[in-house]
Amino acid sequence: MASLVMSTPTLSFLRGAIATAANPFFTPAEIAKQAKASNSKLIITQAAYADKVKDLASDHGIKILCIDSAPDGCLHFSGLSEANEIDMPDVDISPEDVVALPYSSGTTGLPKGVMLTHKGLVTSVAQQVDGDNPNLYFRSEDVILCVLPMFHIYALNSIMLCGLRVGAAILIMPKFDIGALLQLIQKYKITIAPIVPPIVLSIAKSPDTDKYDLSSIRMLKSGAAPLGKELEDSVRAKFPQATLGQGYGMTEAGPVLAMCLAFAKEPFDIKPGACGTVVRNAEMKIVDPETGESLPRNQPGEICIRGDQIMKGYLNDPEATARTIDKQGWLHTGDIGFIDDDDELFIVDRLKEIIKYKGFQVAPAEIEALLLAHPEISDAAVVGTKDEGAGEVPVAFVVRSDKSQITEDDIKQYIYKQVVFYKRISRVFFVEAIPKAPSGKILRKILREKLATDFPK
Repeated sequence: MASLVMSTPTLSFLRGAIATAANPFFTPAEIAKQAKASNSKLIITQAAYADKVKDLASDHGIKILCIDSAPDGCLHFSGLSEANEIDMPDVDISPEDVVALPYSSGTTGLPKGVMLTHKGLVTSVAQQVDGDNPNLYFRSEDVILCVLPMFHIYALNSIMLCGLRVGAAILIMPKFDIGALLQLIQKYKITIAPIVPPIVLSIAKSPDTDKYDLSSIRMLKSGAAPLGKELEDSVRAKFPQATLGQGYGMTEAGPVLAMCLAFAKEPFDIKPGACGTVVRNAEMKIVDPETGESLPRNQPGEICIRGDQIMKGYLNDPEATARTIDKQGWLHTGDIGFIDDDDELFIVDRLKEIIKYKGFQVAPAEIEALLLAHPEISDAAVVGTKDEGAGEVPVAFVVRSDKSQITEDDIKQYIYKQVVFYKRISRVFFVEAIPKAPSGKILRKILREKLATDFPK
């Protein structure tokens, strides 16, 4: 469970507090940095993590509230139930007031507090779950899987808030394990599974799926990173009765920009590789990253969105806010994509992650999808490295499947046959695991650092 930090003036638990969530596996220094930046007054966590914040709490007059037990110096969560609402002063809350403060690096830079308002979250939740077709949206009788971390906006918004909106049951799985996941689906008849590509990959490559009754699943939703066609097809084969679709989100965008289920006419009427159409009551455009000019359909450029759901701005950082939200209210995502003739959005890659080989653009996600389709590769990531002749060339980090003896040359030849010359892999580095954020996004910065330290030329 995530640590939850709440900014509130006193321990009278005033209405109108702002919540900011932190990864419980953060170091004490990382937690302290976020708590200080958000001016937190109360930390809600589990007893196992209390020691991480005791010094911070002592030095800054912050109270610690534990949900399971109360170690020395900590309050117990049960104290909340003892509060008398009559003693709480009335608080005027505006729709424009900030209610949640997740932290995000945005398109670049260090983590920043993303100010999400009451109006923005209400708008976002309504965009996701308020629909007429019961086959395409959450229902009150659904059992929704929550295997994603609650401190991440995906779980906070698209699972918890959306589930509460429709009155569905939410099954919380604190730690991912493919065997346990399959058992839970069968035991509790899970109907909705919001997941991320690493979990999709585990499901696709698991030999145990046939051992369980997974027929209760009617919808698989993947987000946080692109999902390749081959991986989509593998999972569809294991869940033929379910709708599988990708969504596209960004914390600053409130967070959902597009959904495969938004306007699909039938449950299975979803294009492979598409991440849907723009959510309702919002505008989307594709612009040239160099000129800022709007681009026509089927031409890739930076994705921009405008609507009531986007963030109010970055906390105490007007310069970063101005770089992200322009004067016309368009939020610039830093993601590259295009919209086809059917209004469906396809993500090419992150603007800052594009590899440029002699001016040609190479999308890491495209090569990664090909690598993950190989039966002897369990995970992979692609980044660019500097090259004197080409500017940049793609290199791959690969995790072999169990007992696999696949070589660098084998992988190079495998990719060589499937891509144009400038997308061919220059080097392959075998690793034990691909570094990823809790959301499932590949931490490419760490891989680039590995190139310089662990794999020098």
